[in-house]
Amino acid sequence: MTRRVLPYRTPSEDVVVAEDWHLITPDGDVTAPEALPDWDYRMNLRLSRVVRVDLDRARTESALPTDAPLMLSAVWTATGSSLSGPAQHLRLPSTGTVPVTIDFELRGADLGGLLLLDTALVLAERRSHARPSSPRRAGSILWSDRRALRLQGDAPQFPMAVIDFSLTSFPDNAAWHLQISGGLESATMGSLLLLVNERNTVTAAAFENAGKPRPTDRLVLSAVYADTARLMVEHALSHEDFSEYSDYPDDSLGSTMLSLFDKLFPDQSIPDIRLRQRQSPSLFASDLQAAVKIFEVS
Repeated sequence: MTRRVLPYRTPSEDVVVAEDWHLITPDGDVTAPEALPDWDYRMNLRLSRVVRVDLDRARTESALPTDAPLMLSAVWTATGSSLSGPAQHLRLPSTGTVPVTIDFELRGADLGGLLLLDTALVLAERRSHARPSSPRRAGSILWSDRRALRLQGDAPQFPMAVIDFSLTSFPDNAAWHLQISGGLESATMGSLLLLVNERNTVTAAAFENAGKPRPTDRLVLSAVYADTARLMVEHALSHEDFSEYSDYPDDSLGSTMLSLFDKLFPDQSIPDIRLRQRQSPSLFASDLQAAVKIFEVS
């Protein structure tokens, strides 16, 4: 086990006692598991934890003056979307041992893959006349920990972004665009990107309301899901060596495609699906609509 050595004094690990992360759900609070098998991008996540900080010891053991401002910071990173951001920054009082509650909500559309939750006790302001052995820069980390939550929904999960199509080569009035790059051996999260046109207010609003969709939002999201599934299936079928006997690395594009085929066409072979797509494209399109259950209300 490696330990990071910082160029300044830091307090003992037991100066901060961090409780488990909890998921806040309509049915109550539950300890966050290692994985959420039923998660999909329409599910926002509200997370909370209590952290107790012995402020006097934290300052003393870091060679900080008693009035040095400290802050508890929480930051999230989603490997699936390659997005990250500050979840919450809480300024701490001057003395004593204080319980601090971190509580925030993350949009499901921003997530995917592995969700990393970093909590840190940091110096809140720069100190111009600090001793050489003590922290001096704003943001200097005195204590930190990291927890991971794997998001494993059945729906295809990949990075997405809302952008203005007029600033791109895509048609200004298109509602969305799925980019697929790399071979079937490539990592899924680096090969897929769903772009939503912010100029198409109906589609952009549907993704914004994905956590609590209105009837119109449900129709839009269903159409996007159906079109995305179609593009992914067609892309996979275009590779002649793609079959149910293919062996792809975990979390690769090929592995994701195989899972999608298993879900959409559980009783059909890939050669049969490829043959139907080529001989009767219109029938294949109808089969795919039926498989994704387009416009059905779950």
